[in-house]
Amino acid sequence: MYDDKELKEYRDLLKPPDHFEEGFDWKTVVGAIFIGFLMMPGSMYLQLVIGQGIGPAARWVTIILFAEMAKRSFTELKQQEIFLLYYMAGAALASPFQGLLWNQYLVQSDAAKMLGLTEYIPHWVAPAAESLSLVERTFYHRDWLIPILLLVGSQIIQRIDHFGLGYALFRITSDVEKLPFPMAPVAALGTMALAESTEEKHKSWKWRVFSIGGVIGLIFGGVYVLLPTLSGLLFTEPIRIIPIPWIELTGHTEGVLPAVATGIQLDLGLLFVGMVLPFWAVIGGFVGLIITVVANPILYKHGILTRWHPGMQTVDTVFANNFDFYMSFGIGLGLAIAAVGIYFVIRSFTHKTNGEGGVQRGTLKDLFNPPPGRGDFNFWISIAIYVFSTLAYVWLCVWLVPNFPWIFFLGYGFVYTPIVSYITARMEGIAGQFVGLPLVREASFIAGARFFGYQGIEIWYAPIPIHNYGEATVHFRMIELTGTSIRGIIKAEIVVFPVVMISSLLFSQFIWRLAPIPSASYPYAQELWHLQALNTLLMQTSTLEGNSLFFQALNFIYMLAGMGFGVIIYIVLSILGLPVLLIYGVVRGLGQSTPHGLILEVIGALLGRFFFLKKYGAMWRQYAPVLLAGFSCGMGLTGMFAMGFALIMKSLGRLAY
Repeated sequence: MYDDKELKEYRDLLKPPDHFEEGFDWKTVVGAIFIGFLMMPGSMYLQLVIGQGIGPAARWVTIILFAEMAKRSFTELKQQEIFLLYYMAGAALASPFQGLLWNQYLVQSDAAKMLGLTEYIPHWVAPAAESLSLVERTFYHRDWLIPILLLVGSQIIQRIDHFGLGYALFRITSDVEKLPFPMAPVAALGTMALAESTEEKHKSWKWRVFSIGGVIGLIFGGVYVLLPTLSGLLFTEPIRIIPIPWIELTGHTEGVLPAVATGIQLDLGLLFVGMVLPFWAVIGGFVGLIITVVANPILYKHGILTRWHPGMQTVDTVFANNFDFYMSFGIGLGLAIAAVGIYFVIRSFTHKTNGEGGVQRGTLKDLFNPPPGRGDFNFWISIAIYVFSTLAYVWLCVWLVPNFPWIFFLGYGFVYTPIVSYITARMEGIAGQFVGLPLVREASFIAGARFFGYQGIEIWYAPIPIHNYGEATVHFRMIELTGTSIRGIIKAEIVVFPVVMISSLLFSQFIWRLAPIPSASYPYAQELWHLQALNTLLMQTSTLEGNSLFFQALNFIYMLAGMGFGVIIYIVLSILGLPVLLIYGVVRGLGQSTPHGLILEVIGALLGRFFFLKKYGAMWRQYAPVLLAGFSCGMGLTGMFAMGFALIMKSLGRLAY
């Protein structure tokens, strides 16, 4: 994997700077308030309408606005200040109360009623289905007090936990082992483009490329988001030139391709994503999709996909196929990928050097002597944070689910979590790939039910201390590459937390009061939440007594077949000398989610590889992520404009009555 040519192209996009600054000042505080009270509602609204928020766009919009204000104030934003705004926007847009909007739907859902689970969902997750608060669609009711307090408490622990084991693993894998983290520079390049835009001198290529992407995003967003929203406010039916979330073709192809969910998602953003993602990972996804298209009719013909029948649309087709085959097969594939990841980690220890140029590993001394000025704190403090947060999660779980054996909680937090986190941290550092062992959490719940007599579904909603902190190492590497001090990040977290909690509650309440969620006002939620509820609740039946639907769906033969298939694919790729990333893509394509977006991703990958890469050379690797950032910004601007009109008009409509 060290010699993978595609990974080498990503490794040297950026070098760590020699100088670090905090970047935290009054602009950061104003930025947190701006993001929380102006950007968050737009992101929440778009998430319900088109299935994706404005996370990337909100970051760029915030930075551009503050950069222009700085120019007119005869000052400028430093690169570290810009990155801090970028970081805070990401933290602020993860609205915690959106989880409660999902919970209120779940407890009332047809899926819960169909599976007979409504009465088992605990009241500390959401009030009972007959609660007046659900009828009135309000969080300002005493029935929501415990769920809200539990949410706030877990969020506080989570914010502290961010600087625990994830930071410790960053120090180990980056400072001591000197791993390259090939994907970290991709995320850092966009902020550097905007940092250059704040300078009065001649603009570099980064700002020009960002602007091109922004204009494309504005035009496409006007058609994809703005037109349907505005027309829906003026007419009885919205005008949708491009269907949301996709063009449904399953009914037209079922005669030729039975049990295959077909359609196409015409979101132009997927084209740019395909240009940014590693080429062979995208192609692998397409190969996996082709395998699925060929295999499903065969599986249907041989009586394996029994629940599918003509007339089913995408959502029902995917759920039926998952139940019959792909859930078990996917578990096996996940185990194969995890085994490959563990193998790479073990094999990497035999290398004396790490990557290009013969970069030597550090020593244990580097663990306690980080680069000066980076804002690091004592390594043992991060370990203490990890121990404290894990014990806090264990205490919450014991309090909420007293009937479940507590030894499991300690095993999750202090045995499984550090092992899988270290494996993932090394895989992220070597190849930019996430590693997760599938269904460890679920299997342990089932074991608790089978061997320790636990019955119920409360355990599925408890804040279990199963975490994979390996991914956090990439974020800390990105912080380092932009020259931002970690102390600035800590201060930003302290400022942004109360803003996030208050604005999330206010706007979740506001959006819920405008219309039921899901409903025709929120088409993406109306289309896909039912499938998500079915998949979620199906798993939860496994800890109830009797022959649960989960055990009906679980097939160990299919699971072993998936694991064998994954291992064989890896061996074949290794023998043929094909890129390692291909196997991850194949598994992604076989995931049996909604495959409609893969087509545009593949087109984007082909355009990037065979047109733009030839035209612009190696610089295209840097152009692509900046172009995607600009497109996200343009899309976000139109989305925010549409959201503003919708919320104002619907609010006026409510006031009129």
